[in-house]
Amino acid sequence: MTASPRLSRAAPSPRAARAPHRLVQRLRPVPLALALLLAHGPHAIAAAAGDAAAKAEPAARATSQAPAAAPPGEAADLDRLRQRLAEKLGATSPAPGAQPGLVRLTTRPEAAPAGVATPAVPPVRKPAVLAAQAPLRAVAPPPRRGPWSYGGESGPAFWAELDPAFALCAKGRRQSPIDIRGGVAVDLEPIRFDYRPSAFAVFDDGHTILARIAPGNTIEVGARRFELRQLHFHHPAEERIEGRGFDMSLHLVHEDAQGRLAVLALLLQRGDEPQEMVQRVWNDLPLEKGVEQPASRPLDPAALLPAERGYATYMGSLTSPPCSEDVLWMVMRQPLSVTQAQIDVFTHLYPMNARPLQSAAGRLIKRSP
Repeated sequence: MTASPRLSRAAPSPRAARAPHRLVQRLRPVPLALALLLAHGPHAIAAAAGDAAAKAEPAARATSQAPAAAPPGEAADLDRLRQRLAEKLGATSPAPGAQPGLVRLTTRPEAAPAGVATPAVPPVRKPAVLAAQAPLRAVAPPPRRGPWSYGGESGPAFWAELDPAFALCAKGRRQSPIDIRGGVAVDLEPIRFDYRPSAFAVFDDGHTILARIAPGNTIEVGARRFELRQLHFHHPAEERIEGRGFDMSLHLVHEDAQGRLAVLALLLQRGDEPQEMVQRVWNDLPLEKGVEQPASRPLDPAALLPAERGYATYMGSLTSPPCSEDVLWMVMRQPLSVTQAQIDVFTHLYPMNARPLQSAAGRLIKRSP
């Protein structure tokens, strides 16, 4: 039997027989991608495109490392197919020198159709820094609420809350002033005064009237020597003796070489005789707060002392913020006479600038017989 002309053709080679099969396998994902593109647009298939790129990259890498390359005709067809698919899916062309056949997918920004809102993309959040890795920061002290005063929300009951430096005003155990009651009667060593007429300047600090004294005035108590720094006034008197109050008090503040303080308290009581040194301070009152007024005449602190030098002594504190403790107090028992007119000069400026009495808290008080 003679062979038919169609059957007489040579059988195709194995490579040619496998080429359409490989082409079909590579084209198999295309209809699904094109269907997604037509149905939902490029934005809807961004995730699918990313998966396709992730799967295509290892396959392309394995193909490029294979020893046998695809025939020229088949490779050209695949390149054209990849190019068309890249244009549809918004892919970028491979960079020069990149792996052949590798397609990297990116999203192509396109305007949303009219009337369709574009979903907001949430921002990428950085991971929180662990507390253990956070830098340590010093805790700042609480700020001051305002200046202290003798009344209202900035008065003595609230001094400790105004500034951390005023904590002793509430927590201290040796605060002043106190009522000098009882005490131990002993033969106290007299205070040795070395006062002399000195230049001074008058200053209104917003809480009281004070006079800054030039150096050279000292007292000696026991083996300690203190120099007079300044004197200032309170109305009414902050101290009491056996419960008795006084119209005003005058505090002479001294300091030794180690910075320790000693305060001599003089009690002022209304009488018929004016006090010359008090009047000398009044004569040089500054016209404005915070301005120091030099005096035209000297002041002799010795002229302020009572004739009777008996006193009581105890350890206490400053009677105004920061209420520092370890202050040696000496309270003269005999009051000085001042006129009502002299009292009125001060009360016109400061009607009340006295801290309330503090607890003696079992402190030892020594007094002259």
